[in-house]
Amino acid sequence: MDFASIQQQISEAGSEAEQSSMPPVDKWDPEFCGNMNLVIKRSGQWWHEGTPFTRAKLIKLLASVLKKEGDDYFLVTPVEKIGIKVEDVPFIIIDDETNDAGIQVKTQTGDAVTLGNKHKVELREFEGQLVPYCNIRRNLWARVHQNVLYRWVEQANELPLEGKTQLNLQSGSYTFCIGEF
Repeated sequence: MDFASIQQQISEAGSEAEQSSMPPVDKWDPEFCGNMNLVIKRSGQWWHEGTPFTRAKLIKLLASVLKKEGDDYFLVTPVEKIGIKVEDVPFIIIDDETNDAGIQVKTQTGDAVTLGNKHKVELREFEGQLVPYCNIRRNLWARVHQNVLYRWVEQANELPLEGKTQLNLQSGSYTFCIGEF
């Protein structure tokens, strides 16, 4: 599979994919075609054959056909499924904005979601620390970048809980924990 064929297969996927901003990869179940030497690094950078991608449009295209099955990640089209490696999670939350709907976050690939019941936040261990991760789409998660986390800590409410203090934020009617001490 090459990048041109991925783009062509996505555009041929039909009107359902065209009506939505994302291809319906959750409905595609093609045969496994092997692995590609593509790695999404812990930093959120995409690398192919040991070289970082520099074209943002290509990264956004590939991110749109990313699928997770169990612990494995794949790039899928209606007819092909290629395995790739993801060192942590495929997305990094690089920015946030609070509006009337709540806290909207943006990833390094341009995905933007409002945190809430559909896009939950959970604490996970990363490099020995508990860090917030957010569900972006289709069981694909993003780690909150340190700069965004610092802003969140300044805005958080402290809640004493069983001998610890929990830091919570509110996004609309959704409350979530960003850390404990």
